[in-house]
Amino acid sequence: MLISILTVVLLMTTVSIVILVLLQQGKGADMGAAFGGGGSSQSLFGSRGSANFLSRVTATLTVIFFATSLGLAYLHTQIGQSSISVISQEKLPSSGGDDLGAPEAPGAESDLPSVPDASRDQ
Repeated sequence: MLISILTVVLLMTTVSIVILVLLQQGKGADMGAAFGGGGSSQSLFGSRGSANFLSRVTATLTVIFFATSLGLAYLHTQIGQSSISVISQEKLPSSGGDDLGAPEAPGAESDLPSVPDASRDQ
């Protein structure tokens, strides 16, 4: 349940960060305002208010993004340690039934066609 909640929070912060970064003006946008293109610089947040507000919200969402990423990584490692690793598993004894994956003994009858041995021709 906690992993699902953290995953949703991570996805929401990721989308929000992308949108906020796209909304922000670049560093070179101030140069355009100096040459007469700054008529729309007085917006909802003021001339420099939007940059400060968007920068602070982006920084806050970035901290939330990293915290949830580290939290999910920690939770997944804790879940992974409780299960048996494939590498550390030893071969389990067979149940004594038909073993369909076992190789056939040499010379046993098979329905598959045989491939001639290339080393005999030399």
